[in-house]
Amino acid sequence: MSERILILDFGSQVTQLIARRLREASVYCEIMPFDKGDEAVRDFAPNGIIFSGGPATVTDAGSPRAPQAAFDLGVPILGICYGQLTLCAQLGGTVESSDHREFGRAMVDVVEDCELFHGVWGAGQREQVWMSHGDRVTEIPPGFAVAGTSDGAPFAVIADDKRHYYGVMFHPEVIHTPHGAQLLANFARRVAGCAGDWTMAAFRAQAIAKIRDQVGDKRVVCGLSGGVDSSVAAVLIHEAIGEQLHCIFVDHGLLRAGEAEQVVEIFREHYNIPLSHRNASEMFLGKLEGVEEPEEKRKIIGGLFIDVFEEEANKLGGAEFLAQGTLYPDVIESVSVTGGPSATIKSHHNVGGLPARMNMSLVEPLRELFKDEVRALGRELGLPDSLVGRHPFPGPGLAIRLPGGVTQEKADILRKADKIYLEEIESHGLYDDIWQAFAVLLPVRTVGVMGDYRTYEYVCALRAVTSTDGMTADFYPFDMAFLGAVSNRIVNEVRGINRVVYDVTSKPPGTIEWE
Repeated sequence: MSERILILDFGSQVTQLIARRLREASVYCEIMPFDKGDEAVRDFAPNGIIFSGGPATVTDAGSPRAPQAAFDLGVPILGICYGQLTLCAQLGGTVESSDHREFGRAMVDVVEDCELFHGVWGAGQREQVWMSHGDRVTEIPPGFAVAGTSDGAPFAVIADDKRHYYGVMFHPEVIHTPHGAQLLANFARRVAGCAGDWTMAAFRAQAIAKIRDQVGDKRVVCGLSGGVDSSVAAVLIHEAIGEQLHCIFVDHGLLRAGEAEQVVEIFREHYNIPLSHRNASEMFLGKLEGVEEPEEKRKIIGGLFIDVFEEEANKLGGAEFLAQGTLYPDVIESVSVTGGPSATIKSHHNVGGLPARMNMSLVEPLRELFKDEVRALGRELGLPDSLVGRHPFPGPGLAIRLPGGVTQEKADILRKADKIYLEEIESHGLYDDIWQAFAVLLPVRTVGVMGDYRTYEYVCALRAVTSTDGMTADFYPFDMAFLGAVSNRIVNEVRGINRVVYDVTSKPPGTIEWE
């Protein structure tokens, strides 16, 4: 890979969006922790380097700094938010804490043209951006000029066209900076000179080579859920190592209606991938009984998955690797490279490594991808749209969609309501317009009257959102006729529910999904 951009990660929750925007511009890139060291930066031999944002304060003692090799290589550098601050601090500028913070939408006045703006912004324009900073630059380093200002950042954009060094206090990687993707493409292609010839086919070939290099001739077991992520991971790994892969599908009793049968049919009959089907519903439901806290549920389920995978692998004679469909949003909501305020939003059952007793290593070929990129990879691998286009259903399963204690009765009630909801979405031709939809059984019972009877049953909440990558989301604007039809079916057909509500909460950057 001769042309590539290196992203030094200072701990921002949206660092991967930078990589995503570059890949959209057909430029190959990789993310590396800021403290990986000079040798790692030199060995990568990038055409350009981007310093990401991060939660730290530059003026604090011991705050993160870019390795000196980033400057010694003589390649273009773009600093974003914290990246701009440390760029200035390390090149002789001054950074101070400020009482005038900027979070959310802001306007930047473009005061001078630079290579970063070519064909996108021009002097005299006023542009919307997304800010997220408390500190600010008060004196720019020698060689830089001010290219843009905002109310809270007099040096919102700085540029040194001679050395090809640039700094922006806003986040060009988020969709709330409308022309941000074009600015990043300018940096990678115009400033750093990348041709822009990287494709998903190239990622596929690279991922297969990495899998073969990691696994060698050893056996891999794959934790298959039947969702898009694990399915794409399984097919990709099978293409790489063939019969060395054995999939394990665990029915934990919290699947959607008909999901177990679909998984077995697809992988045994259509792909001929070796598959063990383990019904462990009694074990999972037994361990979850009486547990109400969502994080505790996830940890219990994650631990049980590991136990079952280990048991099934031992039946096969052992395995050296466990494969998972971990995506980047799973990772960034669970950990942070800096351990700062973004350290943990929520834990995911497939993030965090394996217990030492297993003597297995993880294979996670999708770890750097977002959901829509995984779908693109699935299509590249030839998976059917019926599988690739499935809505994500995190949880895992129904567990987190059952606030409060989990029981077989409540799971059955929710499963029926969820099935009706999806049936109506599909029958109205709305499935592909929606990124994710699911039902939630609230831990609330209400009194209702149905005909001549008084009922005391659960409230069901419906959720549907539009999104591109799951980092931001907005509720889907169903019309009242649709909501009325769905609610009527659920109340009439699902014994145990007498009221239905629809959630219209949006998910802006940096927040978590409603649970």
